[in-house]
Amino acid sequence: MSEPNSPGESQRGAPRFFVGCEDDESEGQEGSMRTDMELYEDDEEADSPPERQIVVGICCMMKKSKSKPMTQILERLCRFEYITVVIFPEDVILNEPVDKWPLCDCLISFHSKGFPLDKAVSYAKLRNPLLINDLNMQYFIQDRREVYRILQEEGIDLPRYAVLNRDPDKPDECNLVEGEDHVEVNGEVFPKPFVEKPVCAEDHNVYIYYPTSAGGGSQRLFRKIGSRSSVYSPESSVRKTGSYIYEEFMPTDGTDVKVYTVGPDYAHAEARKSPALDGKVERDSEGKEIRYPVMLSAMEKLVARKVCLAFKQTVCGFDLLRANGHSYVCDVNGFSFVKNSMKYYDDCAKILGNIVMRELAPQFQIPWSIPTEAEDIPIVPTTSGTMMELRCVIAVIRHGDRTPKQKMKMEVRNPMFFDLFEKYGGYKTGKLKLKKPKQLQEVLDITRQLLAELGQHNDCEIEEKKSKLEQLKTVLEMYGHFSGINRKVQLTYLPHGQPKTSSEEEDSRKEGPSLLLVLKWGGELTPAGRVQAEELGRAFRCMYPGGQGDYAGFPGCGLLRLHSTYRHDLKIYASDEGRVQMTAAAFAKGLLALEGELTPILVQMVKSANMNGLLDSDSDSLSSCQHRVKARLHEIMQKDEDFTEEDYDRLAPTCSASLVNSMRIVQNPVNTCDMVYALIQSLTSQIRKRMEDPKSADLQLYHSETLELMLQRWSKLERDFRMKSGRYDISKIPDIYDCVKYDVIHNSTLGLEDTLELFRLSRALADIVIPQEYGINQAEKLDIAYAYCLPLIRKIQLDLQRTHEDESVNKLHPLYSRGVLSPGRHVRTRLYFTSESHVHSLLSIFRYGGLLDVSNDQQWKRAMDYLSAVSELNYMTQIVIMLYEDNNKDLTSEERFHVELHFSPGVKGVEEEENAPTGFGFRPASAEVAVAIDLSRDETDRAVPLSEPISIQRRSPLIRNRKTGLNPVLSTGGNYSLLMYLWAWFLSSAAGFEGCSMVPSIYPLETLHNCLSLKQVNKFLTAVCESAGDAHSRTTRGKK
Repeated sequence: MSEPNSPGESQRGAPRFFVGCEDDESEGQEGSMRTDMELYEDDEEADSPPERQIVVGICCMMKKSKSKPMTQILERLCRFEYITVVIFPEDVILNEPVDKWPLCDCLISFHSKGFPLDKAVSYAKLRNPLLINDLNMQYFIQDRREVYRILQEEGIDLPRYAVLNRDPDKPDECNLVEGEDHVEVNGEVFPKPFVEKPVCAEDHNVYIYYPTSAGGGSQRLFRKIGSRSSVYSPESSVRKTGSYIYEEFMPTDGTDVKVYTVGPDYAHAEARKSPALDGKVERDSEGKEIRYPVMLSAMEKLVARKVCLAFKQTVCGFDLLRANGHSYVCDVNGFSFVKNSMKYYDDCAKILGNIVMRELAPQFQIPWSIPTEAEDIPIVPTTSGTMMELRCVIAVIRHGDRTPKQKMKMEVRNPMFFDLFEKYGGYKTGKLKLKKPKQLQEVLDITRQLLAELGQHNDCEIEEKKSKLEQLKTVLEMYGHFSGINRKVQLTYLPHGQPKTSSEEEDSRKEGPSLLLVLKWGGELTPAGRVQAEELGRAFRCMYPGGQGDYAGFPGCGLLRLHSTYRHDLKIYASDEGRVQMTAAAFAKGLLALEGELTPILVQMVKSANMNGLLDSDSDSLSSCQHRVKARLHEIMQKDEDFTEEDYDRLAPTCSASLVNSMRIVQNPVNTCDMVYALIQSLTSQIRKRMEDPKSADLQLYHSETLELMLQRWSKLERDFRMKSGRYDISKIPDIYDCVKYDVIHNSTLGLEDTLELFRLSRALADIVIPQEYGINQAEKLDIAYAYCLPLIRKIQLDLQRTHEDESVNKLHPLYSRGVLSPGRHVRTRLYFTSESHVHSLLSIFRYGGLLDVSNDQQWKRAMDYLSAVSELNYMTQIVIMLYEDNNKDLTSEERFHVELHFSPGVKGVEEEENAPTGFGFRPASAEVAVAIDLSRDETDRAVPLSEPISIQRRSPLIRNRKTGLNPVLSTGGNYSLLMYLWAWFLSSAAGFEGCSMVPSIYPLETLHNCLSLKQVNKFLTAVCESAGDAHSRTTRGKK
């Protein structure tokens, strides 16, 4: 049998578990606890429980004592060597006097429907056991008025409310005035929408009344029946009998947060779809209500502590509403367990067992000590040989694999578009972005109406407009519904109409203002992209040291232990693009070992960071510098001759190795564009032939695309790439590369000819155009980077500064923080998910902003050479900053805080090149010795065999030999670099992405520098912000 998880936990093969009886009439066998709990006390001749046992009595209705959560928790509680659990039979509770109830030293008892709380109170007075949940307070929990009174006394935020007490004999004599769109209770006015709650907490018939402007009526909530938890009613008048609490309706994001405490220092939070939405209960494939994972803020953790202590309920559930930037408690449920969370069951049993042992072991003279000794703490060896504690991880990550982005522009002048522009406030800024389903439906309605009107005309100009309107209609009608996440319409006000590019067009130009309509679609995260993000999240756990015990068995289990307590301060930000948000959600799923669909995770875990341009960029609002750069780039790329030395100087002044290499492949840009154009023509021709083949009629391509849709996107590129003038539109090169990369990865089974050649040529062109669009020389690169990244740089600087400042975080009690260093502290993690523009820009700032001098820092020179050789910042590119603290150094010492900078170019290319750029691995200076893996593990890992010692060599982990046979087993006492070696192994072995069909693997992190001081980094970021501020005052971008 395995070792116990903590001192006092059982080492016996069978838990001591009984259904208690006063006499010996029931017979049965002692043995392992069964999930149906049908166990009976042994008769006198059978083995009796050992002496000096602490008896924990479970006194509640049978439906509760036999529930899955209770079963799971009691099974674990029985593993404490000196604890025996006795369940009070329901028949005894209901029909026997309390002096006939089983004896116990500790009582877990709670009210539910039909439970005789008065008898339980009498029993507690008679036997005086240790009470896990106070019984007298449970009377107050049954009355919503008392609950609100106690919450108010504790200073906990509540919705604004008033109590209407009615005399049942005189229901009309009450202080209630009802208007059409409001009620007045005791002089307090509540405009609709407002909530009406019965004062009895057992009555779940809560009504929400809507204003006439929204259609009136009411939503009637009730305890779940099948798949419904509420129903809409046209009734708009409040109830006229009974006593109620009237309260302000809180506009949440459509979810209710359920918080479950186990003592004042532990809370598990999750959310469900609010029953007020449509009343339909969301259930998973097993028929269970879908719950969303939630991170509590520091203030919410404090509220959880206050609720637990104020109501004297160790195990306590309550409801939070998050609205208007605040959290409000709207209900306290008393004794309540989380459903379907093994991690919660482990934690709950452990905490309850420790409470029981701490309070009762001394009087029973049981040898037991508080389990504060941690396992061997995995400390982080630095290059100087000192040990440091990880304090902060900041990562900026590009989204995962996506479908090709597509765009269509058209100038519109119809008054209906101007009305729409005005309706949604477009004139305030001159721009409007429409993403919501209702908004897109309005655009579609206008489009349909215009097409109907254009049907009678057939001149050329109208035909062109008609084809664009048809395309607009087709795209908006895709999928049969608007998700609002994969399509958007942008409208820009043009006071003098669209500028024309030729004299011919000048003649036909119309006077007066117009709107430029830009339709964007595609760019959705693919299933492969989801897998990439989720697996990278899982691998990211290896950043965090520690984590033996319940979560061992996989690299990075230390993060899960941090996260299950109040030790992990995690925030995930994403731009407002759907693919970016879903990448963040998938990453969070892998990082935190979550289950289920991504949408619930997205709703609760990912913050939209489109404020202040933190992670978003308006590609249609380029800076003047970008316009100049693009014009120069287009001019150079229009030369129908081989690149000259002068061209190399003009296009590659930074001497980037990857850029120079691509220019050598291209040689003559126009000639290469000619070849690309011919290959696209060949491709569209091949697709048309396939469409004519009856066998291909219903052929489904990757991600439900059809041959017709594939032909549409390639035909559009064929039309747009070669302009009427015969010149090539260089801005379409990234789109061509985007499309062919997608088809080579995902649609290679079609067997289309020459796609690899098209991929090779378009990649060479893209490797010139894409990075140079963000600036050709260093000054331009920095100028453009500042325009994109200033808010993000400021935020990163703030994240690093806040880590070592005192914060009002509700700390975890040291008793429950085994396996983590400095129990009173926490690790801050900030994850920023964004698009290619921000990743390019941030990297430019680190490369060219003056962080270090390559002439006197060899590690930085090697890092710059490595970055110079990286040709593409592919999907899932990562820039990671890690902050460590040396607690042995003086607080004012520059050596107290240590910063490391790491980078990965993301997903590997279509053909893994043998000459792929190589860095020097992850944290190379601390990875020079062989490390033996220890197996001092908890019971969950006993079956894992001991691995051979691993020699960690000082070389890049980009290419790994899959036959190494590594077994990813971690030791709490091992060298920290081992975790990252395992990460590298995980990402590049068959156990990583390549085990998933068509999912390319990801390059592991490479260390750019691991010997920076926080003071040094802070000084650099301050200088960047000052320079960027100066640049922004000169730019026309106007976006800060």
